[in-house]
Amino acid sequence: MSNYKDLLPKITTFIFDYDGVLTDGSVIMLPDGEGLRSGHVKDGYALQLAIKKGYRVVIISGGRSASMERRMESLHIQNVFLGVNDKLAVFRKFCADNNIQPENVLYMGDDIPDHKVMLEVGVACCPLDAAQEIKNISHYISHLPGGRGCVRDIIEQVMKIHGKWMNGDAYHW
Repeated sequence: MSNYKDLLPKITTFIFDYDGVLTDGSVIMLPDGEGLRSGHVKDGYALQLAIKKGYRVVIISGGRSASMERRMESLHIQNVFLGVNDKLAVFRKFCADNNIQPENVLYMGDDIPDHKVMLEVGVACCPLDAAQEIKNISHYISHLPGGRGCVRDIIEQVMKIHGKWMNGDAYHW
């Protein structure tokens, strides 16, 4: 297999799982049933910058909570699919509806529900602490765990390859 960096120039779309990728996978359950998750500000910065630079950013998650929805709204991520049981079906429909070729998609997941989608995308990535089955099929395994900057890691790499990182207009959030 070629070096994963050889695949990055084709990427136009980022798709991320939420729990275990944008978070460390921990969920604090409140008495009202709301689950609170913790994310990393560096991931958030990279996500909103990617959108500003013209990339599609998509979240596909089996989880669902009001706090997740608010976080995605604050980052201006419009393509958010929560409470998903069949990630592959959502992925295929999103690509078809938006005329996106799978080879132009980078997907970062961390566990078994992400496996089928990761087999179909151009670049499959995972955090350092992903399940072994996911590591086995990943083109790239971040040196950072979920919820601790792995999203920023891969977005930054793609944007650097495209000349869109730190090119004079990345200073404002």
